[in-house]
Parts: sequence; C-alpha cells; structure tokens
Amino acid sequence: MQTQTFNISLPKELVKKVDRAAKKEYRNRSELIREALRIYMDRMDSWNRIFKAGNKAMKEMGITSEKQVNDIVYEFRHGRKPR
Repeated sequence: MQTQTFNISLPKELVKKVDRAAKKEYRNRSELIREALRIYMDRMDSWNRIFKAGNKAMKEMGITSEKQVNDIVYEFRHGRKPR
C-alpha cells in the first residue's frame, strides 16, 4: 500500500481522545485515524447509495417536493391526508 503523509490540525481535547482510544486498542494515532476515515468514507458511500435510490423512487412516483414526501408519510401513518 502506498502512503502519503500530510499534516492536520486537531483541537487538543480531540487529540487526547484519539490517544486514549489508540492506547486502549494497541494502535498508534495513524492506524486509528486511518480506520476512522475508512469507516466514515464507507458510511458516506452507503448514505449516497440510499439517497440515490430514494431520488430514483421519487422520480418514478412523480414526487417533486419534500412536502409531498411528508404528506405521504403522514397519510400512511394516520390513514388520512394532513390538514
């Protein structure tokens, strides 16, 4: 794996938390931050896929606004259209 080094600035309290977590998991800072970034990027990819699927479903259903979504949810939950 090729690596690239870069500098980041973090608040002191966050550095302390990172160091505590790294020590608890027998890792160094770099390993912990790499893993945190991997998890974050995976979650963002998952959310992007969910939003993409939601947007596709909206288009297929002819939904054009968030208000329409809210109205559909309300009607489903309460069995009647919102006032």
